[in-house]
Amino acid sequence: MKAKQAIVTGASSGFGLMTVLELAQSDYHVIATMRNIEKVKLLENELIKLNSIQNVDIIKLDVTSSEDLNNFKHKLNGYNNIQVLVNNAGFAQGGFTEDVTVEKYRKQFDTNVLGVIAVSQAVIPIMRRQKSGRIINMSSISGLIGFPSLSAYAASKHALEGFSESLRLELKPFGIDVILIEPGSYDTNIWSSSISEVESLKNNSIYNEFMKKIQTRLKNEEKNLGNPKDVAKLIAFAAKTPNPKLRYAVGKGVKLNHLVKRILPWHIWEKIVLKLLYK
Repeated sequence: MKAKQAIVTGASSGFGLMTVLELAQSDYHVIATMRNIEKVKLLENELIKLNSIQNVDIIKLDVTSSEDLNNFKHKLNGYNNIQVLVNNAGFAQGGFTEDVTVEKYRKQFDTNVLGVIAVSQAVIPIMRRQKSGRIINMSSISGLIGFPSLSAYAASKHALEGFSESLRLELKPFGIDVILIEPGSYDTNIWSSSISEVESLKNNSIYNEFMKKIQTRLKNEEKNLGNPKDVAKLIAFAAKTPNPKLRYAVGKGVKLNHLVKRILPWHIWEKIVLKLLYK
């Protein structure tokens, strides 16, 4: 086993899978967790290609399951130098607010916010005893800017941003850094598996025409989606760089959009967004 260990949640696909591959080829032994262990084959095949499968342990972990979390805590006793936690597990609930049930909002927060908190609470005591570690939380441009049809997802990522700011200030005296990664639009399955199956379109909603325009725009933008490997490389950089920043924005237009939103009066920003999405 390599000297340093890293945990990555939501490792079966997307940013999580790419991050496992990136860290496993670096100087980390990776503990890769996933909710559905039946999806492990894709990760295993990629690790075999890279001759890195010996550098990865795979653990079943649904971050909303008390049983899984207890098993996870128990298994952490077998590791002696956990230096990195990448809280990547999450999903995107699509739909206009009026059409999304409170239960679906609750499910969004259970995974994207409370799941992050639960996993962090399992790992923090280990890092605190070591007096070192990095907790890297996967946020999004939606943690900085709200968009129509994404209120549940944007709210969960805004909550993650606030949690991470507080946690960074709490853990800094113990030598633990908390870091936010804020990607824009990337070629992962989070949108195809969640955003495309929205409640508005299922229920003959009054918002259907708006939703269809938004989906058309997303479809047209697919050619501009970034490569998730770039985000994985950024995560690996954040894991190792001295004195890491709190926030790392990544992706086409993310920094510019955030800057424009902060500078422009809200009524002007509002007109721009509505024109772009609903024209």
